[in-house]
Amino acid sequence: MATVTFYEKPGCINNTRQKRLLAAAGHQVIAKNILTENWQAERLRIFFGALAVRNWFNYSAPAIKNGEIDADNLTEQEALVLMLKNPLLIRRPLMQVGNRFMAGFDQEIVNNWIGLKEIETNQDLENCPRPLTQPNCGHE
Repeated sequence: MATVTFYEKPGCINNTRQKRLLAAAGHQVIAKNILTENWQAERLRIFFGALAVRNWFNYSAPAIKNGEIDADNLTEQEALVLMLKNPLLIRRPLMQVGNRFMAGFDQEIVNNWIGLKEIETNQDLENCPRPLTQPNCGHE
């Protein structure tokens, strides 16, 4: 069993499902609000490890869906500056177990990292299933 610090957007359907999978596997989940956390560039950067900059982003964020931000053409520094200004851009969840960090919820990677009791193969747990126009959809 691991203690997982889990940075989420409260109300996000997928973050709720992800936390349930972690808890079902016996992990203790300490949920924190990714939007109100006092992020610093250096601290945020460690969650992304060797991921390409484009994979640091939440593609359900309105600024990306509306074409205001092109995540394919940003440097690390530009990406971090944008994310500090608008935490909705950060790929969710961010997870920490001890001195290990992760962005996103690839079930196979999480299973290999800390273990999952079951894997939901029929559901996309990374992309928001709700349209941008739905009120309180977790995009805002």
